[in-house]
Amino acid sequence: MSAYHQENPTLDLSVVVPIYNERENAAPLADDIVKAIEPTGKSFEVVLVNDGSNDGTEAVLDEIAAKHRQVRVIHFAGNRGQTIAIAAGMYYSVGKVIVTMDGDRQNDPTDIPALLGRLEQGFDCVSGWRRDRQDTGPRRFVSQVANKIVRKVTGVPVHDLGCTLKAYSRRALDPTELFGEMHRFLAVYVLARGGKISEMVVKHHPRTAGTSKYGMSRTARVMADILLIRILHKYRTRPSHMFAKVAQYMFLGAVAFGAMWVFNVLRYRMLTAGSTWFLSAVILSATAVNILVAGLVAELVMRTKHALSGQRPWSIDRMVGRQQSD
Repeated sequence: MSAYHQENPTLDLSVVVPIYNERENAAPLADDIVKAIEPTGKSFEVVLVNDGSNDGTEAVLDEIAAKHRQVRVIHFAGNRGQTIAIAAGMYYSVGKVIVTMDGDRQNDPTDIPALLGRLEQGFDCVSGWRRDRQDTGPRRFVSQVANKIVRKVTGVPVHDLGCTLKAYSRRALDPTELFGEMHRFLAVYVLARGGKISEMVVKHHPRTAGTSKYGMSRTARVMADILLIRILHKYRTRPSHMFAKVAQYMFLGAVAFGAMWVFNVLRYRMLTAGSTWFLSAVILSATAVNILVAGLVAELVMRTKHALSGQRPWSIDRMVGRQQSD
């Protein structure tokens, strides 16, 4: 299902963590992850993706890679956003299973073994549910509203899509398809690819160090992402169908206006009677044709995108720690 950088995974598990300006949290988080996974006996790696941090996090991450043999650090050449950081971490990971989590220590690494156990029951994605979320009231409210809308729109049976703590089978996602700020909706991608999704309540801690990267200013972007995910979920491989549906309503409107024009012509026996209806019918017809053409162009763009290869939305400065063949 997926075209990963590593087609033959060599480890049981990869933990991917996007990091941006988390100088105080990075080291204890890495320690906690290693301590949580080592007792399971699974072979694993921790992929820390430095998303262009500028607060001294870069040096801390290099120290972590030197301390833990399981840790590898990917340093971006600049800030690309959480979604791209997660995508790059997945792309360069070598685990059969991939777990993603935040770098602010609000997710708890001790939940990882339970996530893996649920995944082994035949699921492609197990999504964490921060039922007792330790964030401010406004953030919780916006998140609840957004999650209800997405569940309604996509049918994804998940209460907390925004929770980064998730476990995926390697085939569940293709990281090269992730752009923008779609990390909130990775479970939707899994479902769109035919995967099976489960949910599990996980722990959530208040932030004790560093500064939150989220705020109410992101609300508009979340709403825009919901609209986009609706389009991607239903029309990701057939964009022309979406345009055709809009054009269909335009044509129906044109027919209705045209019928009104004909009615007025027959009633008043003048071709100029009801000219407004005629003009409206012409405009709607022309618009419908343009929309259909736009749909065909979108279809061609989509097919071209899938035909291209080797293009990645990140720029890596250097990698530190675990070595991996290219």
